[in-house]
Amino acid sequence: MPDVPPTRKLTIIAKDPGLRIGGASGPMAMVQVSVPAEKLTWGPTGYRVKVVDYNSSERKLYKAQKHYQDSKGALVDPFAPQRGETLLDKTYQTRLIADPNFHSQNVYAIAMRTLGIFERALGRRVAWSFGGHQLHIAPHAFEQANAFYSEPDWALMFGYIRDAKGQPVFACLSHDIVAHETTHALLDGLRTRFTDPSGPDQGAFHEGFADIVALLSVFSLEPVVAAAIGEDGEFWRDGTRIALVSASKFTLDRIKKSILLGMAKQFGAAMEDGKRDALRRSVTMKVEEAQTLREGSDEHDRGEVIVAAMMNAFVEMWLDRIRQLGKFESRYYNLMAVVEEGAKVAGHLINMAIRALDYCPPVDIDFSQYLAALLTADRELVPDDEHGYRKRIRDVFGRYGISLPAKGCDNEGCWSPCAYGRELEYARSNFGELTRSKDEMFRFIWENRDRLGVNSRAYAEVLTIEPAVRAGPDGILLHETICQYYQRVDIFGAEFESLLGAERPEGLSSRDRYTAFGGGVLVFDQYGQVKYHIANPIDDPERQQARARYLIDTGQVGQSGSPSRMRFALDHLERMERGVPQ
Repeated sequence: MPDVPPTRKLTIIAKDPGLRIGGASGPMAMVQVSVPAEKLTWGPTGYRVKVVDYNSSERKLYKAQKHYQDSKGALVDPFAPQRGETLLDKTYQTRLIADPNFHSQNVYAIAMRTLGIFERALGRRVAWSFGGHQLHIAPHAFEQANAFYSEPDWALMFGYIRDAKGQPVFACLSHDIVAHETTHALLDGLRTRFTDPSGPDQGAFHEGFADIVALLSVFSLEPVVAAAIGEDGEFWRDGTRIALVSASKFTLDRIKKSILLGMAKQFGAAMEDGKRDALRRSVTMKVEEAQTLREGSDEHDRGEVIVAAMMNAFVEMWLDRIRQLGKFESRYYNLMAVVEEGAKVAGHLINMAIRALDYCPPVDIDFSQYLAALLTADRELVPDDEHGYRKRIRDVFGRYGISLPAKGCDNEGCWSPCAYGRELEYARSNFGELTRSKDEMFRFIWENRDRLGVNSRAYAEVLTIEPAVRAGPDGILLHETICQYYQRVDIFGAEFESLLGAERPEGLSSRDRYTAFGGGVLVFDQYGQVKYHIANPIDDPERQQARARYLIDTGQVGQSGSPSRMRFALDHLERMERGVPQ
């Protein structure tokens, strides 16, 4: 039996079926991506993802492809080009688009690729929030303009619609949509309390973060990015062909309007009879629009603000790097050099974005706290901001109205190290056990509850303990242990002031049930000392009153626990009924 390699190649549609090479009538951009090697069974089904292709609208179960190994056990790509075909052959592409088994492979490979991006960035395995090992994916779940993550079902559900000609358009064929929904599932595993009813930024962050990962992850597919940009000439040197691209393509406006920075072109166009070029194009948001959207209550709209900030930072840094490249004939760039610079910037930003989650409080996140977490995550690995990533992010986020937290940050905008870390009681804790035992960690938190600001009257629980090992650009390893704990207190409105220290908001009656949350992240260094304590404690009257006011205004008082586990499905359905694209 052949040895199993660490990775395998599987064919997918890159970016979106709307990305056509050489114009609207050209072939789709397709690519073979690397995913962790494993011996797949029907579905495909592997150790982290299980594809179940049942169509509830037609009550039909599609017969699954099982030939992911040949007769000798070698791993194969059943949808690779055959007999002289290439990835760009239209007959080959037509055959794949018509095969529901290829749709299943597409979602499996994109989900596994997205999982790999997270695990490489974080330096550890990432668990699903529902406790099981396999995320279920239904590529043709229903005929509906919707796609969502459902924690109770352990699943991602993808719908399909019909365009003006009656042809089906599948959400499962869009890299953007699949990566977006997979990111919801991964973020739920990393910060499971982010689905609880909270302030205006928390749900918006879930949506915006998922878009950021989906958009940036495409730039590592360098041949696809090159195809999307297009060639404008060639140059030969020593028998080597160098593809050229016109410098006139690289203006701020043209890059923002390119297909690379729009979400789900084909699905967006089908929903509005070709009048819309993508579901979302947050990067084109004007600064003045950001204030209006942040004042609204729609989570998708509000989430676009943080996407606009991140993607504008990306575009500006990419253009800065492009301008430093030499030109051919004073008007052309080396196309692959341009693409490589984009991949470098996108790769650094997506790693920052994901690593920042370790430095976010586990409850009631807001955009300002995520900004501080972004800067902190980068400085921990790259103390010298040689390429100006942190400065650019801070400047652009500020431009879109996302400022740093009012307290808890140093003069660089990063979280201040825990000033009382050495004053905590460590004597009765074993650091080896702290890195793996929730009971041992809870004992440490409980014994230090006064110094950590943990409310002794509220329910408290250690959610996760996660050792992480990450390598900086100099090759030096950063060892940390990340502990999340959270608290909750279930009260009646009459108890709001006595237990939370804030005046009961108007609209919350004395008999209304209300749940307040608190919690924090403890970041331990390799010596077992607390390096950071990043918290939103229950004993914060100003935050508790602002959160209650928002929940009352949006009709969410009383929502907690299991109903919030379906929040993505319900929110997407409500938007669809209002005619708003997902």
